[in-house]
Amino acid sequence: MAETSPSSQSRSLTETVNGSHKFVIQGYSLAKGMGVGKHIASDNFTVGGYQWAIYFYPDGKNPEDNSAYVSVFIALASEGTDVRALFELTLVDQSGKGKHKVHSHFDRALESGPYTLKYRGSMWGYKRFFRRNLLESSDYLKDDCLKINCTVGVVVSATDCPRLHSIRVPESDIGAHFGVLLENMEASDITFDVAGQKFRAHKLVLAARSPLFRSEFFDGLEEDKQEIAVTDLEPKVFKAMLHFIYRDSLTEEVESVSSSSSCTSPVSDTLTAKLLAAADRYGLERLRMMCESHLCKDISVNSVAEILALADRYHATELKEVCLRFASENLAAVMRSDGFQYLKENCPALQSELLKTIAGCEEDCSSGGAKSRSVWAQLSDGGDTNGRRVRQRS
Repeated sequence: MAETSPSSQSRSLTETVNGSHKFVIQGYSLAKGMGVGKHIASDNFTVGGYQWAIYFYPDGKNPEDNSAYVSVFIALASEGTDVRALFELTLVDQSGKGKHKVHSHFDRALESGPYTLKYRGSMWGYKRFFRRNLLESSDYLKDDCLKINCTVGVVVSATDCPRLHSIRVPESDIGAHFGVLLENMEASDITFDVAGQKFRAHKLVLAARSPLFRSEFFDGLEEDKQEIAVTDLEPKVFKAMLHFIYRDSLTEEVESVSSSSSCTSPVSDTLTAKLLAAADRYGLERLRMMCESHLCKDISVNSVAEILALADRYHATELKEVCLRFASENLAAVMRSDGFQYLKENCPALQSELLKTIAGCEEDCSSGGAKSRSVWAQLSDGGDTNGRRVRQRS
């Protein structure tokens, strides 16, 4: 009798990965007149593994319409080929009546299926999204502000098959065990004196985590010392650094300060910035990245110049790239900040790098589907941030 193989089955599932973005356009009246085909872009947002952006054209996208309509599009802002997606654009009724203007692919049959975006810069939307004179007298415009909600559903397909029972492996708790070692100071063999405060630790743990400690303890003059004076860090910074070395995480103080940083105090005075300096000095790459991540959340027009200087000083390359990009995209406003004046006077090399980043943005704009004319170009030829010509005062 012939042997039979066990039967098997699988299932192909095609569905959408959905995500939404709310885009607020404040100062609509000032955006008018920037020119046909010129747009205001939202921040990039991620759905289905791709970056997307909303483009709003105050004077319309089509020259033949003579600025009679506003245009709205959703653009693929990252690399991708033949990305299939569903879209929904909603112009929010701000009167509270709920009479929103909705253009949607969802919840209705599409004869030709989802829309396909061929490459980065491809867009879907409406050249005649709304007649402009009607928009300006409607409940969609309130206090010179428009609100546009966008939903993207990226089409994904997957084949799955039944799996055997699985066993969940808990998250690593090695940090908790080492943290207990630091707290009870058992078998500690080194003491640090930081501004009169004593911190006991273990040479092997420190050497395993930091190349500077390893060099000091096993290759340098500190090899036989049982107490070392630290003069370049504050006690709270050194304590936070030890916490990371043993637990591989930030202290609650760093987390809370980073999430509610004050706009009045300099960024360089924050615990996160001082911890970034310590990470650079002691070669703690993961700590550096964690500090970069937290400082990145505090980037604004007023703070970007100072954060850029910190990133450059302490070799925080990813944070530096984000700062350069942000500054180049918001150049007119950044140039009016106090931090930019500091940058001009003390960091001429960073100014040069900023110009190179602006040049890179210009190239992207000309080859992709992004801004066709950067703020830097507008300033350099005597225009304001809306693209209008400005008469020079004599």
